[in-house]
Amino acid sequence: SEVREAYLSMGFAEITGESVQPALWNFDALFTPQDHPARELQDTFYVKGLRDERISRSGVVASIAAAHESGWQTGSKGWRYAWMREEAERSLLRSHTTAITIQWLSEHPDPPQKAFIIGRNFRRDAIDWKHLPEFHQVEGVVMEDGANLAQLIGIIEEFYRRLGFLGSKFRPGYFPYTEPSMEPEGQLPDGRWMELGGSGIFRPEVTKPLGIEAPVLAWGLGLERLIMALEGLSDIRELYLSDLDWLRNHKAIV
Repeated sequence: SEVREAYLSMGFAEITGESVQPALWNFDALFTPQDHPARELQDTFYVKGLRDERISRSGVVASIAAAHESGWQTGSKGWRYAWMREEAERSLLRSHTTAITIQWLSEHPDPPQKAFIIGRNFRRDAIDWKHLPEFHQVEGVVMEDGANLAQLIGIIEEFYRRLGFLGSKFRPGYFPYTEPSMEPEGQLPDGRWMELGGSGIFRPEVTKPLGIEAPVLAWGLGLERLIMALEGLSDIRELYLSDLDWLRNHKAIV
């Protein structure tokens, strides 16, 4: 509720989407090559026997395929392999909320646009103090003529400030679908710094095949990790354990 309030107070519209998505939107539209390790069974939950047969190599899909193969009209050389429609048809449990925001942007290609999503995601992560196979992500996008890296930094700083962080800092990062890319950190009230997600500007190989000409700023963070930071928890599993003593002694959030 606090994250939603922060976004709404900054003028963002909330969007939602289905948990089961074709690989086209979870990977291909984000310029993730079809032989990328993240697409293997070790990392992604595929839905056995289910394919999205509505996908055909025409329109936007044809442009996405051409961007993979040769770069299309983006100025890139692409990944230089033969793109396969069958791979893009495979259904999966989305591994990030970007599968939803990229679809929404493709349906709203004219700037300006501001949207956010709070959604559940699924990855084949081994369970430990900071990883779960099911987690929530908080993601925002801004599409605007002239949008730039300084604007992205300012938006993220203000977003974190509204959630109670004392400050923010950024370091260079790498993600397949953004360039430049940054990893923001937030300073907690006790002075500690915590990495909270990733951010960047969508690459032309992502936006141009969808008919988007304006720059798109994007960022996302794990909701559970955010709560851990603000509530002083040391293990993500504590959020899903029925610890009656903790519930009885913890402050009520209205």
